[in-house]
Amino acid sequence: MTAGAQAPIVGINWGSTNFRAFLIDSEGQVMDQVEQPRGIAGLDRSQMQSMVAGLAARWPDATHRYACGMVGSNIGWSDAGYLDCPATPAALAQRLHRVEVGEVAVAIVPGLACRRTADDAPDIMRGEETELLGLMAAGAVPPDGLVVLPGTHSKWVRLQGGAVVEFLTAMSGEIFDRLTSAGLLASVVDGPAVEGEVFDAGLRAAHAGPGLGTLLFGARARVIRGDLSRHDGASWLRGLLIGAELADVQRLWPDALDRPVPLVGAAPVCALYARALAVLGGQGLPLASHDAVTRGFMALHRAVLAS
Repeated sequence: MTAGAQAPIVGINWGSTNFRAFLIDSEGQVMDQVEQPRGIAGLDRSQMQSMVAGLAARWPDATHRYACGMVGSNIGWSDAGYLDCPATPAALAQRLHRVEVGEVAVAIVPGLACRRTADDAPDIMRGEETELLGLMAAGAVPPDGLVVLPGTHSKWVRLQGGAVVEFLTAMSGEIFDRLTSAGLLASVVDGPAVEGEVFDAGLRAAHAGPGLGTLLFGARARVIRGDLSRHDGASWLRGLLIGAELADVQRLWPDALDRPVPLVGAAPVCALYARALAVLGGQGLPLASHDAVTRGFMALHRAVLAS
């Protein structure tokens, strides 16, 4: 093993609202980390430069520094563009966007872009590609089939032969957050969404139709008319949104529920998706993902050294 391969690396996951950086040893173990609520959206260029300079001073022995997320977007330090699918780990390593953040060299991971076969619609992701790469490198997901990353913007990703071939993004999480924090439907929600009969009923209603807009307003009518309690409002709304999302997924990929689907994300939302899949006759497999991003950075680093 060369000296470069033995030295630690830095991996930076820098999104719109949060900054997470890791010092990773040659075995892929995290030696130190920094986490701050200092996302790209709230910083100017001098502040971004100061953040990276601070890491370089804290971890001077690191030989390579990688970054993913919104730092590589058009509102970040420099636009890293998108790698068109099908995308492999080797292809991502070859398309790293190398920049200088002040006096510190950083390689930014590009996002992924696809055009789906079934509907010819474009889609994009940025940040999740590194997490996916880590899951694949660890053997946590099969080389073929669907993987789901539930969250604010949930990603349904189709893998084939160890490559990302296409994906679907659903804004169910953001829609739920906005509907329940302001506007008409905020008044019909009291408490969090939980698994149970109310969630299941909302799921089935949206999965079968009618249109989601009609069903969402109907949530208010149900509360006003006494058919639904405010305590169950969040569960009903979550069920509606995830049910509509799964209907979209099955229109694109009719065989989506034919095999177990790995779920990668926060435990509470993964539990809702696992419940939804079970209700509709499928199976969700929640995966521990706390180290997926760091594994992804190490997989990229190894690909760089091998090239």
